Amino acid sequence: MSRLRVETSTPLCLLQDAGRFGVRHLGVTQGGAADWRSMSWANWLLGNGLDATVIEITLGGFSVLAEEDCVLALAGADLGAQVDGDALAPSRSFRLRKGQRLHFTQPLHGARAYLAAPGGFDAPKVLGSSATVVREQLGGLDGLGHALGKGATLNYSGNSLVLLRELPSDCVPDFTGDPVLDLVLGAQIGEFSGQSLFDAFNSRWSLDSRADRMGIRLLGTPLQYQGQPMVSEGIPLGAVQVPPDGQPIVLLNDRQTIGGYPRLGALTPLALARLAQCLPGTSLSLRPVVQDVAHREHTEYLQRFNRPL
Repeated sequence: MSRLRVETSTPLCLLQDAGRFGVRHLGVTQGGAADWRSMSWANWLLGNGLDATVIEITLGGFSVLAEEDCVLALAGADLGAQVDGDALAPSRSFRLRKGQRLHFTQPLHGARAYLAAPGGFDAPKVLGSSATVVREQLGGLDGLGHALGKGATLNYSGNSLVLLRELPSDCVPDFTGDPVLDLVLGAQIGEFSGQSLFDAFNSRWSLDSRADRMGIRLLGTPLQYQGQPMVSEGIPLGAVQVPPDGQPIVLLNDRQTIGGYPRLGALTPLALARLAQCLPGTSLSLRPVVQDVAHREHTEYLQRFNRPL
């Protein structure tokens, strides 16, 4: 068994996996990695199952000390990672010797980095998942939903005798530029005014600083809903709700399970992964797609994980 000791951390550094499923009828949300693509690539680099438990590091401020020689993998955002002061680029596996320190400083490109260990980090399964949901006090190292804190010990028992690798160039993400996010139209789309539908898909939106793992507010021209008041209904991952102020909210992994605001629709899985890497103030646009197109693009992307190591 190999061990890492947490030396510095923030409330935004969490153990995550693919999420907690089959329990939303109990009012329990799914949690899981906000950028599922980067989590999967970090695990792929080590030959893990794509849903193995990783550390989600948001915005930096995290460091660990190796108590044994180990091989780890890093994917997702460039948060200025350093090993004993030497820069470490993401999208690769790397060796950390006993006594060496891995430190994440601040965002350079993207918002969330994912650190993987052989076999995944050890953590208890709560309702089938180790995903940390702080609000619901589920998951994490102790199963009670706590963020990783100073002094915590991270164990893993996978085989560290793996070759060091980098992601194929066509799989390295680009977090620069203003993203265009695909949205599958929802059931209430016809209840918005024609002008609002035009504005929704032909205007730029800015990410508000009011953002967390529950949701992200978009700032722009207010949208007008003209339908009848709604009864609360189940909310899928990526749902784009429009509250009375007309400013859309994209609901993320730690969202509530039901809600009564009308929805434009839901972002596709690929769009959600890209959104998870956006910092407050980012300018973006929405693009309507039909479900068949979104499903085909998602399936095609998943095929990339089948390539040999």
